Amino acid sequence: MHHYIDIHLRADPEFAEHQLMAALFAKLHRVLAQAQINTIGVSFPHYGLSPATLGRVLRLIGGSAELTRLMAQPWLAGMRDHTALGNIVPVPENAMHKRLQRVQAKSSPERLMRRQMRRHELSEEEARGVYQDVPAQRLKLPYIPMASSSSGQAFKLFFRLGPAQAQPTPGDFNAYGLSKTATTPCF
Repeated sequence: MHHYIDIHLRADPEFAEHQLMAALFAKLHRVLAQAQINTIGVSFPHYGLSPATLGRVLRLIGGSAELTRLMAQPWLAGMRDHTALGNIVPVPENAMHKRLQRVQAKSSPERLMRRQMRRHELSEEEARGVYQDVPAQRLKLPYIPMASSSSGQAFKLFFRLGPAQAQPTPGDFNAYGLSKTATTPCF
């Protein structure tokens, strides 16, 4: 995690910033999944909670060779007019580290009830009794609308940025560039 490249979204009168970020992130997800790359993490340098935003910059963080290999692939096709690429450069030595993680809201009570019925062979009345007082959880975090490549189901990929720490925590990254354990430099 010694190098990074920033991908800046250009202003576009036809597309909102969040639409462009969603398209860019979906393309990144596909290439990371297809190439089975688990050494590149993502961050959003302009992440904010009030208002909830990911900003206009997607930062890819990894080794210089891995980033060069990724950027040599044609995954940005169709996005070139909407993005400006930085160079692959070293991470500043004094950078703090944070973990960007996926957060999933507790589903609607109806969905939880149906799941319990399937998994535990409960009747509808039994399952309804368990979940009748459970409210649906609403998250106020930045997110990207996504579609599952396997089921086609639409979902929101919510992001939470953890606290800063001086030393990095190693680990692998998934096809979204996120990790359950690893941190990325934040600066």
